[in-house]
Amino acid sequence: HGTFTEARQFNLMFKTHAGPVEDSATVAYLRPETAQGMFVNFANVVNTTRKKPPFGIAQVGKAFRNEITPQNWIFRTREFELMEVEFFVPPADGPQWYEYWCAERLDWYVRHGIPAEMLRLRPHEADELSHYSSGTADIEFQFPWGFDELEGIAQRTDFDLKAHAEHSGEKLDYFDPTTGERYTPFVVEPAVGATRTMAAFLLAAYDEDEVNGEARTVLRLHPRLAPYPVAVLPLSRKDTLTPLAHEIRRTLSTRYLVDYDETQAIGRRYRRQDEVGTPLCVTVDFDSLDDKAVTIRDRDSTEQVRVPIDDVLVEVGARLGW
Repeated sequence: HGTFTEARQFNLMFKTHAGPVEDSATVAYLRPETAQGMFVNFANVVNTTRKKPPFGIAQVGKAFRNEITPQNWIFRTREFELMEVEFFVPPADGPQWYEYWCAERLDWYVRHGIPAEMLRLRPHEADELSHYSSGTADIEFQFPWGFDELEGIAQRTDFDLKAHAEHSGEKLDYFDPTTGERYTPFVVEPAVGATRTMAAFLLAAYDEDEVNGEARTVLRLHPRLAPYPVAVLPLSRKDTLTPLAHEIRRTLSTRYLVDYDETQAIGRRYRRQDEVGTPLCVTVDFDSLDDKAVTIRDRDSTEQVRVPIDDVLVEVGARLGW
């Protein structure tokens, strides 16, 4: 049994100096969140865009936290990518917008391929709430080590706008010309760790199965998240096939990112596309020269169907959903 040391000061923000001279006047801190820039720009956005609450400002960028225990691969790091929305609403509408964003954000993960049973919405207990929050809920994902946070949705009330207004002397409120009311908006903030969310999508998509007696690794990514929605694979590298294959690739490229692979046996190429999560493969074979049709193979079922070349773009669109 060990003993605790005396309590010591610990700062979760990274401290540095701006400029060539290191003194108290040049002390600066790396931002631990992206939110504050959006609050500072509230009046600028309202005046230049003439937005009326409810409206949101979103930002994606680097954040830095001097974590005591970085751990679990890329789940908790000291430098990470953060996506945040500050959604400004009339104070009376705060609770209903908070409920809306909790439901919408949870459903977003499901719509993009994470099984609902791997997710949960966990409201914070009173002793967990941040000083600015009147209600916070975490969206948690079932990582290999258990459920852990992907995103927090916080009802930040008017704390940030009022604090910036107090210390800057600038007005950060809103005048509603319809009602004649002036108020400081409440804010609902979905804050997403982009890096850990990427990990969650990969973990949810990773699968191993068996095809024709052989083990297969497959990444069952949602089509909108797959690096390539579709790949074009000519059965041979012979000059008789490649011109037609490139023509089909160009047709599909008008709408989608398309991978083109002509090396090794077709089975090996299917496996490569399965491993990177490509939902559909379009195979151009020698019969294509005569029947003007190609084979479309589905990643998840491995089902193959013959489709006229003139209908390829429509068929791929129907299968991908856009």
